[in-house]
Order: sequence, then C-alpha cells, then structure tokens
Amino acid sequence: MDGLGRLEYRGYDSAGIALVAPGQPDGPVVVKAAGKLDNLRAALDEAAPAPATAGIGHTRWATHGGPTTVNAHPHRAGHVAVVHNGIIENFRPLREEVEAAGRELVSETDTEVVAHLLDIDFAGRLEAAGEALDEAAVAAVLVESMRAVAARLEGTYTLLAVTPLAPGAIVASRSTSPLVIGLGEGENFLGSDVAAFVAFTRSAAEVEDDQVVLVTAEAVTVWDAEARVVEPATWEVSWDASAAVKGGYATFMDKEIHEQPTAVADTLRGRVDERGELVLDEMRIDPAVLRRVDKIIVIACGTAAYAGHVAKYAIEHWCRIPVEVELAHEFRYRDPVVSEKTLTVAISQSGETMDTIQAVRHAREQGSKVLAIVNTYGSTIAREADAVLYTHAGPEVAVASTKAFLAQITACYLLGLYLAQLRGNKWPDEVADYLTDLGRMPDKIQQVLDTQAETVQALGAELADRPSFLFLGRHVGFPVALEGALKLKELAYVHAEGFAAGELKHGPIALIEEGLPVFVIVPTPRRPVLHDKVIANIQEIRARGARTIVIAEEGDEAVAPFADDVIRVPATPTLMWPLLTVVPLQVFAAALATAKGLDVDQPRNLAKSVTVE
Repeated sequence: MDGLGRLEYRGYDSAGIALVAPGQPDGPVVVKAAGKLDNLRAALDEAAPAPATAGIGHTRWATHGGPTTVNAHPHRAGHVAVVHNGIIENFRPLREEVEAAGRELVSETDTEVVAHLLDIDFAGRLEAAGEALDEAAVAAVLVESMRAVAARLEGTYTLLAVTPLAPGAIVASRSTSPLVIGLGEGENFLGSDVAAFVAFTRSAAEVEDDQVVLVTAEAVTVWDAEARVVEPATWEVSWDASAAVKGGYATFMDKEIHEQPTAVADTLRGRVDERGELVLDEMRIDPAVLRRVDKIIVIACGTAAYAGHVAKYAIEHWCRIPVEVELAHEFRYRDPVVSEKTLTVAISQSGETMDTIQAVRHAREQGSKVLAIVNTYGSTIAREADAVLYTHAGPEVAVASTKAFLAQITACYLLGLYLAQLRGNKWPDEVADYLTDLGRMPDKIQQVLDTQAETVQALGAELADRPSFLFLGRHVGFPVALEGALKLKELAYVHAEGFAAGELKHGPIALIEEGLPVFVIVPTPRRPVLHDKVIANIQEIRARGARTIVIAEEGDEAVAPFADDVIRVPATPTLMWPLLTVVPLQVFAAALATAKGLDVDQPRNLAKSVTVE
C-alpha cells in the first residue's frame, strides 16, 4: 500500500491488490475499490485479508471500461491474477476467442482478457505435465505461459501475474510500458517506477522490452525475447523516498514535460484498423451525419482553447470545413449559430470543466452533435458527448497543463484526418503519410528535450527579474505564442502577452523597449512567404532594443543575424510545428518560476479543474 500510495499520481480512478499464499483453493485473494486509494485502504481495514507471501497492486487510469470496482485491477481468472499498465490494441478479437472458449468476462477491460488467456494457457500446460509439480516448477510454467500470451498481444503493456500454486513468485513481461526491479535483501520488488520501492531499497535493475521476469524473495531471473537468461543492468537510486512520487524530478511539471513524448505516442497508438483506416475511441455519430457537417465549433477554455486554435488550422486545411474556436464560457451567452449540421468539439483535460459542460449541453439543445476530446475516462463531458476521442496522456498532476496540451493537439490532428478520410478530402495514402509524420513526433519532442532543455533553463534563470515578456507567432505559431504567454503568467506571475506577429504594427510594437525579452516562433524556411515576414518582424523589434529569443528550425541560418538567443527544433511539417515549438516555452516558464522560488506545481489562485462556471 505504501508503494501504491507513491504511484497514485499515475492513476487514481480505482485501485486494487491481489495476494497469494499456500493453500488458496479459490485462487488469489483480490480486494479492489473504485475511486481514490483511500477507498481501498478502507476496504482492507474493514476485512483484512490473511497474511500472504507475494502480492501485486495497481492504481488505475481508465482506458477500457469506466472507473468502477468491477473494472479495477487486479483481474482474476482461474488460478491467476493480473495487473496491467498500458493498452492492448487487439483485445477485441482476443475477447471473442476467450468467450468462445466458454469463459465469462465480467468487466469491460482489455486486461481481464489477458488474465483469461494466461489462465487458459497456464492450466493447459499444468494438465499436460501430468504430474504434481513443486512450486519452482509451477513458477517456470507460468513464465512459459506469460511468454506465449505476451507474444500474441499488440499494443503497450507491462503485465504482472501471481498464482497461489506458486505463492512465492511474481511473473512479469514488458513491452513499451515501464517496468523496473527493486533488489532487496530477502525481498524483491517490481514497479512501474522506482518510487514504488525506494523506501525499501535503492538498488534497481532495468527491464528491457519483450523481456520476461521471475521474481521471488531470494532471486530475480530475466529472460530476453529469445528466452535466454540475461543479466539486467543495475543502478543505485540517488534520491530518497521523499522525492519518489515525482520520479526523481524536482516538480511534477518537470516530470510531465518529460513525459510528453510518451503522451503523444500513446494518444496515437491503436488508431488504425486492419483495413488501414483511422478509428476513434467511442464514435457514436453516424458517418452520414459527419459527411453532412458544414461547420465545426471547438469549445474549450485556457490551454485547451489554444489546442483548438491549432485544430482550426489543421482541420480547415485537410477537410475544407469552416472551424470556429469559442471560449466555452462565452459560447452559450452570445446566441451562437448552431444547427444539426454543426459538429461541436469539446476539449477538456479533466472532462469536468463546468464552462465546457454547460456549452456542451447548450450545443446539444440546438441540435448539434458533440465530440469530446478528454483525458479522463468516464468524465461528465465524455458521458454526455455523442462521441469521444481520449488523449492517453495519463494523470496530469501539475495545475499548469503541459503533456495534456500536446496530447490534445495530437487528438485534434487525428480528428482532422479522420474527417478527411470519411469525407473523401484526402486519399488513403495521403492520410497514411500524415500519420507517418505524426508517428515521428515523439522522437522529435524527445530530441528537443535532450538538446535544448538545459539552454532554456539557463535562460529562464537569467531572465527571472524581468517584469514583462512578449511572444510572437504566425500561422500555427500564433496559438503557440498564446500558450507560451499563458504558461509564464500561470507559473511566474509576470506580465506576458502573445500576439500574431502580423499585429505588431497595428499597436503592440509600442510595447517594445530596450531589453524587453520577445520570443518569436519562426515558421520553417520551406514556407518562404511566412518565414520571410517573421524574419522582418524580428528585425523590427530588435531595431527598437528588444532581446530576441528565436525558436527556429535546425539549419535555418537566416535567423542568426537578428537573434540574441536561438532555440533549435527539428524540421517537421508546418501543421505539426506546435508539438515541438511549445516545449521550450514550457521549460522556460518552469525554469523562470523556479528561479523566483515559486511553487511550479500549484500556482497561486489556480485549481487543476475549474468546476464552477
């Protein structure tokens, strides 16, 4: 429970444990509860289970099935119990197979399917052995079953399994989702993060993709994808238990900034069916209705609204449908023009933003279909919408949004491509090319973090005493400028404004004075008209004494003569530019706030979810 408490930031809609001990004829003892971890603690206090020799636990962030006790992990099937971190993309045909085998599934999850597959294989191997096996032999059989089942799974997963037939063992397998080993004395641990066990041991070992692990109190054995025993790389955790919940990062925001490549990758994962066509999560809108849509209205607040502005550029370009972006709290009070041919897209990290909930209800009353882009399974907006596209960013603890923003932008791209595919605006090979470009973005985001973060952090510390900042951008760089300014206001409590660069001469250039830091998001040189105009903007403000901090594509040397500081990002298609260019602005805002001694995770006067209108 201590380990689960340190990992609750990873998921907090339900939790559970499975315990095994010798002589459990009915299988593992499973206790679970919907809601926060305190609900599980209360359930355990009310009916404490008997002592056990091994156990697994999980705090869930719902992906398949709502946040209920039935859907909570662990899932039990026969003699095994399983917890799972990740998404099984091919669980539907596997579920049909399990049901055809006569198994009754009680949850909506992909994980329960894996539990039954594992138990079916495990029971078959034990029966084939034809004789009673000792505990070590049974554990070896479970290892073989885990290897066989994992080979059939598509998607991302870390799987842990226990059985009372081998009550001193835990078997695990990993593909993409995190898994680390904690090496203790007379005890060993597995966790998705060293935070789970750092209070007990600082000695950790890596688990690579497609490896299978057997853990007992006395030993750890790791096999590679070819079933060869390998020695895992080990290291000593350098930070103590008090920092464990943040995974060694100084703040949750820093951690979440560095989780952005994974958030984008997970939001993209599993979106293409066997025909090569895009599919969304819960599409309950008739395709014929979407083909008749003649206008899209995006409703959102704050950072989510800026994701909507990016969506406007992409959807109008790909689909040739007019897109309006509305602040949710203004939408229903200005008598908007909405009809049954309007698609309303509601964007909210929590799915509980009251302004957006009320706007969703108003849109539906006017006859519009509503598609929700949310990060929280089973949230109010997800339940009330006609369709849902989930951003699989995982829990976002810091109040100021970072990884949820990038995941929302990614989801907007997916929606645009889905509509372009459905309405015939793009050929299938064109959609496939865009998806390939999107698939490269996580690595490019990681490259920005790896190569630019230290430089940007130093810049934040250097400029911590400045009272005002400006952010300029054109095209999709404009919403990036707005978000960069918002992050600085949220975290550092300084005046910051974002402008469309073309607006400079229409008034804002009067703000330019000696030493004023101005961030400029420069379009790719492959869009020469846009690029050259922004270069001219940089010249104008530098001539008036501004300190120009330029975010530009690698190899764009045209900016060098006019930039005091240059932040480089990899070349990428124009419409996907925001996924890269906003990252340095997030890092800068956090660094400047840290230099001022402010609470980066919980800025004053702000809450994570605005639940009043």
